[in-house]
Amino acid sequence: MNRHAVIFWLTLALGAYGIVDMVWRGSLGFLMSLLIPVLVFTVIFLLYKYLPGRRSRSPKIKPSARTMAKTANSRKQTSSKRKAYPFHVIEGSKGKNEEEQPKYH
Repeated sequence: MNRHAVIFWLTLALGAYGIVDMVWRGSLGFLMSLLIPVLVFTVIFLLYKYLPGRRSRSPKIKPSARTMAKTANSRKQTSSKRKAYPFHVIEGSKGKNEEEQPKYH
């Protein structure tokens, strides 16, 4: 197990122990201090989940077979327009010495 995972789980276990211990002893101030973050988290979660206007209510329109055929044909045409050029090596004007190795090899 990785060292960071051990530290994480140990910290989580000690935090849970502290919360259970304070609740067990009946510390009212502690419960009130936990109430505000829990409420804020709940409100943010509910806004995220049920945000009005986030989703469009308009129904999705399924394209007809004729429209799908047109788009398929246009896709085929764009891919066939590409020309295949063979690669050409252009020889430089400097003389080549085949015995000499490249500088950075």
